[in-house]
Amino acid sequence: MLKTTLLGLSCSSALLLTNCTEVNSVASTTHAPTTYNSFYPAVAVKSQSPSSLGSKTDRHGYPVYDISDKKRYVRTTAYSDAEKEKGGIYKNYNAAGTYLKYGKVRSAAADWSVYPLGTLFRIKGLPHTYVIDDYGSALVGGHSIDIYHPSLSSMRRWGTRPAEIQIIRMGDWERSAYLLKGRAKHKHCAQMYAGVLKNMKLANQASAKNSQQKKATSSYSRYKG
Repeated sequence: MLKTTLLGLSCSSALLLTNCTEVNSVASTTHAPTTYNSFYPAVAVKSQSPSSLGSKTDRHGYPVYDISDKKRYVRTTAYSDAEKEKGGIYKNYNAAGTYLKYGKVRSAAADWSVYPLGTLFRIKGLPHTYVIDDYGSALVGGHSIDIYHPSLSSMRRWGTRPAEIQIIRMGDWERSAYLLKGRAKHKHCAQMYAGVLKNMKLANQASAKNSQQKKATSSYSRYKG
């Protein structure tokens, strides 16, 4: 659907380079379904939005999830670096400054304030692992995921379709914020940057709460023992 425009690559190469070894390691240790279609995802069944968020939906009518939710029903679209889109001058590079992937691990684009850079997920019914390493201005403010395809034919074949995804690991909020901060002169980057800072705070609070609960449980176990 979109050809992402890469903006403001003034960040350090250490932060720009995706850790491909780590991504491939995670991909190899997560099991693919035993049966799957070679191209299309499994038929997605719309699940209810988490009770903590009530019936809140995005602009496309899909559920809005808490950052801790791993299983999600989402709207997916497709894009290709073969598109002749205005501003699409970076060809097969993603917004992290590395090459777009289309192998065992495949690239995907999203609003980084929803799915931060480096988020790994699977699509039900497909054997691949997907990594969020791109974004697009039309994705900002929504919860859709744009799946990368190297050819226009496969991009059009995918089209727009619902899918069930399983989050393997959420990405890096701090790294997302670092990259977006340097591009904040652009409206869509500024919007994502603000959202990343908000969700990074929520994620840190949730992590601190979990640590306290584990500590309390451990102390109680020792007391009972």
